[in-house]
Amino acid sequence: MDAIITAAGYGTRLLPATKEIPKEMLPVPFDGSFKPIIQIVFEQLYSKGIRDFVMVVGRGKRVIEDHFTPDYEFTKKLDGKKRRQAEELERFYSLIEKSDITWVNQLAKRGFGDAVMRGEHFVGDDFLVVGADHIPGRLPDMPMHSILVTKVSDPENYGVVVTDSSGNIMAIEEKPRNPKGTTVAMPYYRFDRRIFEELHNTRPDAFGEIQLTPAIEALIQKGIRFKAVLVKEAYDLGTIDKYTDSYLRLTKH
Repeated sequence: MDAIITAAGYGTRLLPATKEIPKEMLPVPFDGSFKPIIQIVFEQLYSKGIRDFVMVVGRGKRVIEDHFTPDYEFTKKLDGKKRRQAEELERFYSLIEKSDITWVNQLAKRGFGDAVMRGEHFVGDDFLVVGADHIPGRLPDMPMHSILVTKVSDPENYGVVVTDSSGNIMAIEEKPRNPKGTTVAMPYYRFDRRIFEELHNTRPDAFGEIQLTPAIEALIQKGIRFKAVLVKEAYDLGTIDKYTDSYLRLTKH
């Protein structure tokens, strides 16, 4: 199984912090450490056996590539008092060296669906798609054609997922004015290559962007069953309020 990690957005909702620092590189406390969001995403996926990664980045995201470039000369310079931090970096570097990472540029910001399409030629017929501004407390196993979902108090700001009694997804409503529930999609999806055909057939929205949700809905209409995989602890890090709330909850975790 491969993984496409999208990290090409401007991060405008977290300005001015994200003027020079990609939002995916903002740090949060996690499992007793202090790591960039995208590193946590990578390590969780690695723990599930994934070794082939496609990182979709945009202009000004070189700092992400630099972070994923092992620098043992730097760790050698850390004195004895910082040996724990050096060892932690070296463990991260060992995961990178055991992985194949392909870097792909999304030159123009044309939506989440377009970012996913940038990875089309680099993945096989079984892959995950992850937006690197959300993390689950624990990444569960995801069957083919599944989406991570969680419960929120403000579903109107998310893609609301409607399921049947068996957990099959019947519909996804993107930021509805009148949500039909409080179960929403996290940007963690497992697909086969049929998603690319639907993305190519998806019309740009009013902002000229190609979104992922219409392509998923098209597959559902064609009879493909998507499963909702519930995550109780989820951390949205895409806005100031969400980042702050998630940071505080992670501190207490």
